[in-house]
Amino acid sequence: MLSAAVAVREHAAMRVLMDDGVGIEVEVRGAGVPLLLVHGFGGAKEDFFDHLDELALTHRVATFDHRGHGASDQPSDLDAYTFARLRKDTMAVADALEFDRFFVVGHSMGGMVTRRLPIDHPDRILGHVFMDTAAGPLGGDAPALLELGATIAIEDGKDVLKATMDSLGSPLDNPAYERLLAERTGYQAFVDKKWDDLSHIMWAAIAREIANQDDDLDALRGVACPSLVMVGELDVTFHRPSRAIANAITGAHHVVIEGAGHSPQFENPEQWFAELTKFLAAA
Repeated sequence: MLSAAVAVREHAAMRVLMDDGVGIEVEVRGAGVPLLLVHGFGGAKEDFFDHLDELALTHRVATFDHRGHGASDQPSDLDAYTFARLRKDTMAVADALEFDRFFVVGHSMGGMVTRRLPIDHPDRILGHVFMDTAAGPLGGDAPALLELGATIAIEDGKDVLKATMDSLGSPLDNPAYERLLAERTGYQAFVDKKWDDLSHIMWAAIAREIANQDDDLDALRGVACPSLVMVGELDVTFHRPSRAIANAITGAHHVVIEGAGHSPQFENPEQWFAELTKFLAAA
């Protein structure tokens, strides 16, 4: 495991040790301006793999599995999973890769974790991409459903949680996601593997973090770095939160990814990649 700074230039997989002993699995490739891609709740570093080779032509690009996800360690303590802890992990990965100043993309929960980086570390963040995310609590039935899921995860385990989620449906399910499942060979297996790999303890703790998160909109008004806010056209849960972020940050650019749902890097990869690279080149 790597606990000190590393300087690897070729495509490499590595493990970075956090200060509480948790190992984080990291993928890094390319050379150039550093770019850190941060996945969402229940996701994995592979959520960005379709685009890493192209991004690596111009950037030193890295992604990693949050604790409790993918190939990273899975602490058994609920208190090991908070937005603050995940944010600390994110900066520890950046430090280990010697990303002194870097761009960051935060997807969904990843954006909830990284949104404070331009506030808390303004000297480190070259630019921030908010991708299908929010700056505060979600409205509607989301908090109650997340709390229900957290209780089921702790008391009954992941299998019962999955069955309950399937029966209730998800506000993130939409025609773009269903089309992807139907048309992309292996995508269902990819989704299933991410679920198999995650910790039910993590799921419960982070569900509660999402449901009860602080509202950072006022703090975001002080963000000075270039900012891009992306949201899928069909990801209606995040339309209002995305617009609120864009309105809060002076000069932020707001983009709707046509025909996409909650994961536009898969559901409209051409527009997603074009908007991202245009932002990175101009920032």
